[in-house]
Amino acid sequence: MPSIFTKIINGEIPCYKVVEDDKFIAFLDVNPNAKGHTLCVPKKEVNKIFDLEEDLYLELMQFSRKVAIALEKTVPCKRVGMAVIGLEVPHVHVHLIPLNDMKEMTFSHKVSLPKEEFESLAKAIHEKYS
Repeated sequence: MPSIFTKIINGEIPCYKVVEDDKFIAFLDVNPNAKGHTLCVPKKEVNKIFDLEEDLYLELMQFSRKVAIALEKTVPCKRVGMAVIGLEVPHVHVHLIPLNDMKEMTFSHKVSLPKEEFESLAKAIHEKYS
């Protein structure tokens, strides 16, 4: 059965897409730890990050770095934190979280944003991506 991320990649479930290429997609987390919380996901469905082929793993890190740089230019923060946990969705994904406080990395602190803010934020990050 395809993961929720595969369904997003296939366009079966909508998302607030930040950027996409032939191998990866980045979109805003709809249950974010902080404003701008973004997920970077390989289009190839693999459960665990260290099960990725080495080339794909390195490319995911390069993709995530570019997204993080755009995110930091868009959302005021002290830094962008990165986490790879993967217990909730069995599909590799990198969390990029704008940080001003350590509680934003706990996954127990959540913020809510209106749909319009998600949409404008995704567009703003995309515009800073290069």
